[in-house]
Amino acid sequence: MTVKLVIFDCDGVLVDTEAVTNEIIAGFLGRCGLTVPEHEIITLFSGGTMASVGVEATKRGAVLPEGWLDAIYAEVFAALRKGVAVIAGVEDLINRLKAQGVAIAIASNGPMPKMEITLQPSGLWDQFTGRMYSGHQYGPKPNPDMLFKIMEDAGVTPAQTVMIDDMPSGCRAAQAAGVRCFGYVADGDPARLDGTGAIKVWTMAEVADLLELPT
Repeated sequence: MTVKLVIFDCDGVLVDTEAVTNEIIAGFLGRCGLTVPEHEIITLFSGGTMASVGVEATKRGAVLPEGWLDAIYAEVFAALRKGVAVIAGVEDLINRLKAQGVAIAIASNGPMPKMEITLQPSGLWDQFTGRMYSGHQYGPKPNPDMLFKIMEDAGVTPAQTVMIDDMPSGCRAAQAAGVRCFGYVADGDPARLDGTGAIKVWTMAEVADLLELPT
Protein backbone atom coordinates (compact mmCIF):
# COMPACT_ATOMS: atom_id res chain seq x y z
CA MET A 1 0.00 0.00 0.00
CA THR A 2 1.24 3.52 -0.79
CA VAL A 3 2.78 5.41 2.12
CA LYS A 4 0.70 8.48 2.94
CA LEU A 5 2.31 9.57 6.22
CA VAL A 6 5.85 9.57 7.60
CA ILE A 7 6.25 10.22 11.32
CA PHE A 8 9.63 11.49 12.47
CA ASP A 9 11.13 11.36 15.92
CA CYS A 10 12.79 14.69 16.73
CA ASP A 11 16.00 14.27 18.75
CA GLY A 12 18.56 12.25 16.86
CA VAL A 13 16.40 11.99 13.73
CA LEU A 14 15.68 15.59 12.73
CA VAL A 15 18.29 17.40 14.83
CA ASP A 16 21.47 16.28 16.55
CA THR A 17 20.63 17.16 20.16
CA GLU A 18 21.43 13.97 21.99
CA ALA A 19 25.15 14.47 22.64
CA VAL A 20 24.49 17.86 24.27
CA THR A 21 21.51 16.60 26.26
CA ASN A 22 23.31 13.46 27.41
CA GLU A 23 26.29 15.50 28.60
CA ILE A 24 24.01 17.69 30.70
CA ILE A 25 22.13 14.71 32.13
CA ALA A 26 25.39 13.01 33.09
CA GLY A 27 26.69 16.14 34.79
CA PHE A 28 23.42 16.82 36.60
CA LEU A 29 23.13 13.27 37.91
CA GLY A 30 26.75 13.39 39.00
CA ARG A 31 25.90 16.37 41.22
CA CYS A 32 23.01 14.31 42.59
CA GLY A 33 25.26 11.44 43.63
CA LEU A 34 24.97 9.16 40.61
CA THR A 35 27.95 8.74 38.32
CA VAL A 36 26.91 7.59 34.85
CA PRO A 37 29.47 7.73 32.02
CA GLU A 38 28.13 9.73 29.09
CA HIS A 39 28.37 6.73 26.76
CA GLU A 40 26.00 4.82 29.04
CA ILE A 41 23.40 7.60 29.21
CA ILE A 42 22.14 6.72 25.74
CA THR A 43 21.51 3.13 26.85
CA LEU A 44 19.98 3.91 30.22
CA PHE A 45 17.93 7.00 29.64
CA SER A 46 17.69 8.17 26.02
CA GLY A 47 14.40 7.99 24.19
CA GLY A 48 12.26 8.51 27.29
CA THR A 49 10.96 11.63 28.97
CA MET A 50 13.08 13.60 31.41
CA ALA A 51 10.68 12.49 34.15
CA SER A 52 11.50 8.86 33.32
CA VAL A 53 15.20 9.77 33.63
CA GLY A 54 14.44 10.83 37.19
CA VAL A 55 12.68 7.55 37.96
CA GLU A 56 15.56 5.43 36.69
CA ALA A 57 18.21 7.65 38.27
CA THR A 58 16.49 7.44 41.66
CA LYS A 59 16.41 3.66 41.40
CA ARG A 60 20.19 3.78 40.88
CA GLY A 61 20.82 5.95 43.92
CA ALA A 62 20.51 9.55 42.73
CA VAL A 63 19.07 12.02 45.24
CA LEU A 64 17.14 14.54 43.16
CA PRO A 65 16.39 17.92 44.72
CA GLU A 66 12.99 19.54 44.74
CA GLY A 67 12.37 21.27 41.44
CA TRP A 68 15.03 19.19 39.68
CA LEU A 69 12.97 18.79 36.51
CA ASP A 70 12.71 22.54 35.92
CA ALA A 71 16.39 22.93 36.76
CA ILE A 72 17.64 20.33 34.30
CA TYR A 73 15.36 21.59 31.53
CA ALA A 74 16.74 25.09 32.08
CA GLU A 75 20.26 23.73 31.56
CA VAL A 76 19.25 21.74 28.48
CA PHE A 77 17.37 24.63 26.87
CA ALA A 78 20.24 27.04 27.48
CA ALA A 79 22.67 24.68 25.78
CA LEU A 80 20.37 23.97 22.83
CA ARG A 81 19.82 27.68 22.21
CA LYS A 82 23.48 27.85 21.22
CA GLY A 83 22.52 25.86 18.11
CA VAL A 84 22.19 22.26 16.97
CA ALA A 85 22.92 20.59 13.65
CA VAL A 86 20.22 19.21 11.38
CA ILE A 87 20.66 15.48 10.71
CA ALA A 88 22.36 14.93 7.35
CA GLY A 89 19.92 14.29 4.51
CA VAL A 90 16.73 14.87 6.46
CA GLU A 91 15.81 18.13 4.71
CA ASP A 92 16.16 16.46 1.31
CA LEU A 93 14.03 13.54 2.49
CA ILE A 94 11.31 15.91 3.71
CA ASN A 95 11.31 17.80 0.41
CA ARG A 96 11.02 14.57 -1.57
CA LEU A 97 8.14 13.35 0.62
CA LYS A 98 6.26 16.64 0.24
CA ALA A 99 6.82 16.58 -3.53
CA GLN A 100 4.98 13.25 -3.60
CA GLY A 101 2.15 14.51 -1.42
CA VAL A 102 3.21 12.40 1.57
CA ALA A 103 2.20 13.96 4.90
CA ILE A 104 4.80 14.42 7.63
CA ALA A 105 4.53 14.69 11.41
CA ILE A 106 6.69 14.57 14.53
CA ALA A 107 6.22 12.21 17.48
CA SER A 108 8.65 13.23 20.24
CA ASN A 109 8.89 12.33 23.89
CA GLY A 110 10.36 15.79 24.46
CA PRO A 111 8.29 18.85 25.40
CA MET A 112 7.06 21.29 22.76
CA PRO A 113 9.28 24.19 23.94
CA LYS A 114 12.35 22.03 23.37
CA MET A 115 11.22 21.23 19.82
CA GLU A 116 10.69 24.92 19.13
CA ILE A 117 14.20 25.78 20.32
CA THR A 118 15.86 23.06 18.24
CA LEU A 119 13.75 23.25 15.07
CA GLN A 120 13.18 26.99 14.62
CA PRO A 121 16.67 28.03 13.43
CA SER A 122 16.72 25.58 10.49
CA GLY A 123 13.14 26.18 9.39
CA LEU A 124 12.05 22.67 10.33
CA TRP A 125 9.60 24.10 12.85
CA ASP A 126 7.65 25.72 10.01
CA GLN A 127 7.80 22.52 7.94
CA PHE A 128 5.93 20.65 10.69
CA THR A 129 3.57 23.39 11.91
CA GLY A 130 0.35 21.86 13.21
CA ARG A 131 1.78 18.34 13.00
CA MET A 132 4.03 18.19 16.06
CA TYR A 133 3.08 15.86 18.88
CA SER A 134 4.70 15.52 22.28
CA GLY A 135 4.62 12.61 24.68
CA HIS A 136 3.95 15.19 27.40
CA GLN A 137 0.46 15.61 25.93
CA TYR A 138 -0.35 12.23 24.39
CA GLY A 139 1.67 9.70 26.38
CA PRO A 140 5.35 8.96 25.78
CA LYS A 141 6.70 6.23 23.54
CA PRO A 142 6.80 3.18 23.76
CA ASN A 143 3.11 3.79 24.43
CA PRO A 144 1.58 3.86 20.92
CA ASP A 145 -1.21 6.33 21.77
CA MET A 146 0.65 9.31 20.29
CA LEU A 147 1.04 7.48 16.98
CA PHE A 148 -2.61 6.52 16.91
CA LYS A 149 -3.54 10.18 17.49
CA ILE A 150 -1.28 11.33 14.64
CA MET A 151 -2.74 8.77 12.24
CA GLU A 152 -6.29 9.64 13.28
CA ASP A 153 -5.64 13.34 12.65
CA ALA A 154 -4.04 12.57 9.26
CA GLY A 155 -6.84 10.20 8.26
CA VAL A 156 -4.52 7.30 7.48
CA THR A 157 -4.12 3.69 8.56
CA PRO A 158 -1.06 2.00 10.12
CA ALA A 159 -0.46 0.26 6.79
CA GLN A 160 -0.16 3.67 5.13
CA THR A 161 2.25 5.00 7.75
CA VAL A 162 6.01 4.84 8.33
CA MET A 163 7.93 5.85 11.45
CA ILE A 164 11.57 6.95 11.64
CA ASP A 165 13.12 6.71 15.10
CA ASP A 166 16.55 6.14 16.59
CA MET A 167 15.58 4.77 19.98
CA PRO A 168 14.03 1.49 21.14
CA SER A 169 11.10 3.30 22.76
CA GLY A 170 10.04 4.83 19.46
CA CYS A 171 10.54 1.67 17.46
CA ARG A 172 8.52 -0.31 19.99
CA ALA A 173 5.74 2.28 19.83
CA ALA A 174 5.64 1.80 16.05
CA GLN A 175 5.62 -1.96 16.49
CA ALA A 176 2.72 -1.72 18.96
CA ALA A 177 0.82 0.54 16.56
CA GLY A 178 1.34 -1.80 13.60
CA VAL A 179 3.45 0.81 11.80
CA ARG A 180 6.53 -0.01 9.71
CA CYS A 181 9.58 1.56 11.34
CA PHE A 182 12.99 2.59 10.04
CA GLY A 183 15.53 2.60 12.85
CA TYR A 184 18.14 5.32 12.27
CA VAL A 185 21.41 3.99 13.66
CA ALA A 186 24.06 6.37 12.34
CA ASP A 187 25.14 7.09 15.94
CA GLY A 188 25.66 4.69 18.82
CA ASP A 189 25.33 0.93 18.89
CA PRO A 190 22.93 -0.44 16.21
CA ALA A 191 22.27 -3.41 18.48
CA ARG A 192 20.12 -1.15 20.66
CA LEU A 193 17.29 -1.63 18.16
CA ASP A 194 17.51 -5.42 18.08
CA GLY A 195 14.13 -7.00 18.78
CA THR A 196 12.14 -3.82 18.07
CA GLY A 197 11.02 -4.84 14.60
CA ALA A 198 12.72 -1.81 13.04
CA ILE A 199 14.47 -1.87 9.67
CA LYS A 200 17.89 -0.41 10.42
CA VAL A 201 19.13 2.44 8.23
CA TRP A 202 22.35 4.44 8.39
CA THR A 203 21.36 7.40 6.19
CA MET A 204 18.22 9.30 5.28
CA ALA A 205 18.97 8.52 1.63
CA GLU A 206 18.37 4.85 2.48
CA VAL A 207 14.91 5.76 3.74
CA ALA A 208 14.16 7.59 0.49
CA ASP A 209 15.32 4.56 -1.49
CA LEU A 210 13.28 2.13 0.58
CA LEU A 211 10.21 4.32 0.07
CA GLU A 212 11.04 4.44 -3.67
CA LEU A 213 10.87 8.22 -3.75
CA PRO A 214 11.78 9.87 -7.07
CA THR A 215 14.91 12.00 -7.02
